[in-house]
Amino acid sequence: MYTHDDLAALQNRSLKLQGWIRQQTFSPGLEKKLRRFSSWEVAELIFRMNQSTFRGKLAADPSLPSGEVELEGRQRWFSLEEINELRRRLKVVKRSLMPHRPVGKRPVRAAVANFKGGAGKSTVALHFAHAAALDGYRVLAVDFDPQATLSHSMGLTDVAEEHTVWGIMARDLIRETERMNRGPVGAESGAALPQRHMPAAITGLGLGDLRIGDFIKPTSWPTIDCVPSCANAAFVEFASAQYRHLNPDWSFFAAVSRYLDQIADDSYDLILFDCPPAIGYQSMNAVFAADVLYVPSGPGYWEYDSTTSFIGQLSEALEDLSAGFDGTLPAGKIALPKAFCDVRFLLTRYEPGNELHRAMQDAFRKVWGEHVTQNPVEMTRAVEQSGRFLNSVYEMDYREMTRETWRRARSTFDRAYEEFRETLHAAWATMEDEQ
Repeated sequence: MYTHDDLAALQNRSLKLQGWIRQQTFSPGLEKKLRRFSSWEVAELIFRMNQSTFRGKLAADPSLPSGEVELEGRQRWFSLEEINELRRRLKVVKRSLMPHRPVGKRPVRAAVANFKGGAGKSTVALHFAHAAALDGYRVLAVDFDPQATLSHSMGLTDVAEEHTVWGIMARDLIRETERMNRGPVGAESGAALPQRHMPAAITGLGLGDLRIGDFIKPTSWPTIDCVPSCANAAFVEFASAQYRHLNPDWSFFAAVSRYLDQIADDSYDLILFDCPPAIGYQSMNAVFAADVLYVPSGPGYWEYDSTTSFIGQLSEALEDLSAGFDGTLPAGKIALPKAFCDVRFLLTRYEPGNELHRAMQDAFRKVWGEHVTQNPVEMTRAVEQSGRFLNSVYEMDYREMTRETWRRARSTFDRAYEEFRETLHAAWATMEDEQ
């Protein structure tokens, strides 16, 4: 028989080995560091120009970043900061290398969600964040999942629960309650409206005084920040139910949206959500704040069945949230009923040579039509390794395997990201039309 004492002992054994395990995936100092990128990668895969053209431009302007040459090598290697400076200063056939970004618009918010575990949500979110950063975009990743896979992949392992989505929601509860209590105190008849009181156990934590930046942590990628998660944040589902009881008028599902509204519109280009494998308080905050919903799914029947159930339950949950509101919800830039700019289904772990996978891809397209992406994420050895070692293929050094193996893995995410980027651009256009 095993009790909570036995479970605590198992955790202690794991914690003793945690440092060693981190050393296997991160740098020896337990700090994840972003590698440099070769001139071949910069020219052909990032800037999409001929290598000789790239070398010629560097030679023509000595003030441009020139990278570093490794010992016993001739290839130049560039940091992401150097790549972004080159992006700002170089032009190819009078074409700017800067990515499309409408002036004066807030970042597009995209949620990667499905309530089936193992669908590849964290893998897709991680690769889209890294691909967008290499594309020149500034990214804020928000980890809603207490499993914290995305946070760990970003190198964030020492996270306090008050600096997670739970902290954002608790902060919002306190501030929204204070706002409501400052409102009208009664009707003409003199009947007083009830005041909503928060217990000291909540207000005494100081969460209401946390600043916007207190939740945002830098990562090893200089243009990616993250609102991380941790295992201790798992109790948010229980805490949120209690919070709703304390203030039934609190629109809990808009807490993260209100928080993001406080971030300056020009701080980021993309805000990307990694959702937990469930429909709950955290995932509803994510989908409510999102402009775009991306639904990854494996290529099996049961995964298709689960995805169908997810869409149905999400529809019912969003309908329930809209009940009783007339569109005047104080949620900043998101209104009710909830509307997405686009909903897309992305097949993951796809094997082109597998007859069943091809049949399921046809089934997905027959059911959801143009909402299914054209390019699935294929399963390759390098893709499998990226999940096992908490790295994206963009972080892997192609010299550690055959270049063809690495390039095949990268190309599958490149194609998936390019479709994702088109969806973001279309969302921006929709947001422009609405204003």
